[in-house]
Amino acid sequence: MSRILIVDDDKATRDGLALALGHDYAVLTAADAEAALRALTEHEVDLVLTDLRMPGRDGLSLLRDIIASHPGLPVILLSAYGSVESAVEAMRDGAVDFLTKPVNLDHLELVVRRALRQKNLERQNARLRAQLAGRSALDRLIGSSETMLAVRERIEQVAPTPATVLIQGPSGTGKELVARALHALSPRADKPFVAVHCAALAPSLLESELFGHVKGAFTGATEDRKGRFEIADSGTLFLDEISEIDLATQVKLLRVLETRTVEPVGSATPIPVDIRLVAATNRDLRAWVDAGKFREDLYFRLNVVDINLPPLRERQGDLPLLCDAFVREFNPQLGRGIIGIAPEAMTALAAYPWPGNVRELRNTIERMMVLAHGDHLTLEDVPKNIREGRTPVSTGTAPSSALEPEEATLIRRALFETKGNRTAAAKRLGIPLRTLYRRIKSYGLEDVK
Repeated sequence: MSRILIVDDDKATRDGLALALGHDYAVLTAADAEAALRALTEHEVDLVLTDLRMPGRDGLSLLRDIIASHPGLPVILLSAYGSVESAVEAMRDGAVDFLTKPVNLDHLELVVRRALRQKNLERQNARLRAQLAGRSALDRLIGSSETMLAVRERIEQVAPTPATVLIQGPSGTGKELVARALHALSPRADKPFVAVHCAALAPSLLESELFGHVKGAFTGATEDRKGRFEIADSGTLFLDEISEIDLATQVKLLRVLETRTVEPVGSATPIPVDIRLVAATNRDLRAWVDAGKFREDLYFRLNVVDINLPPLRERQGDLPLLCDAFVREFNPQLGRGIIGIAPEAMTALAAYPWPGNVRELRNTIERMMVLAHGDHLTLEDVPKNIREGRTPVSTGTAPSSALEPEEATLIRRALFETKGNRTAAAKRLGIPLRTLYRRIKSYGLEDVK
């Protein structure tokens, strides 16, 4: 049964409207705008019927607040002082209708029924769009290899649930794509999807970014600001590179997950939040826990369901499918008419280890298409470093330890080949520059040129 909120400072009017509509709808009442806003936070409401003239904040002010905080919620205004100007202003601000008192109850029921029917239609359309977006997001996880089919199956199985998900895999494998697919296939699909790239923010900024702050909490906090948890309320919050969160923030994040409330920086008042959390990391988070760099209790909170993405080199059979998809993606964007990829070019691409994974492959195909002269991508269009890097090799000038991780070896080689140019090396590896800087520091490669 649909629920209607009636707002009027006159008790007789409130009770009369409640009696008239109570046969067909669940009815809530409020005597002023503040009480109405409280009711909206405590109850699921399908329509608001509010008086225009009330002590304190009037109906137009309430309407604007509702439009801002509950987009899509229909509001009908009533007034004993009806005028064309008031009606025009109300409709311009988002009211679905404007009625004058005394209210014709038959006409009111018709207007309410019509507004609720429109709301239900919009909700069904939003649901349908979300379902289509979900299928589209899943289709973007290209691959017919056994590992990718297993990933798609896991996403479809987990997405409809509220379970927290931990996505692990090397940089460039599509972790955010998985997070978006989980959201798009979930019951929260028509709610916010909010992504936070944890490694891009200093610890002091990250805390404020996640939990928000109140005015005066620190130098520069000139006004209250909502954190990402509040912004994502009722939707999905995606924390990328979560392994890079400092231990102090990890404690606060754990508390949020346990209590489902956030306390903005500078405030002791908890704010309830309803979010589905998806986290991602390119590290072995269990090893990070064993090394004392990540809290074990938080790890268990995050790792309710795990999805592991393989590096591209472990699913080379998907390479032709990915290349074909990227060609079709970039043809209209670049105004090209590339038909396909020559066999020798595909052989060269398949021989390359792709340290930057799918992201690097996508960037490479785009570059090849921009520079191509014909309607096929040929071996000459394959970047020189890929043609020459069919198998990872060490050079005497840039030696690497036999115990050094493969990733460090690839970064060392990219730095050597670009003469220490970090930006060029990041592009060659197909990874973000900030990720490269972090890896260089982690592996002690600051002096490699």
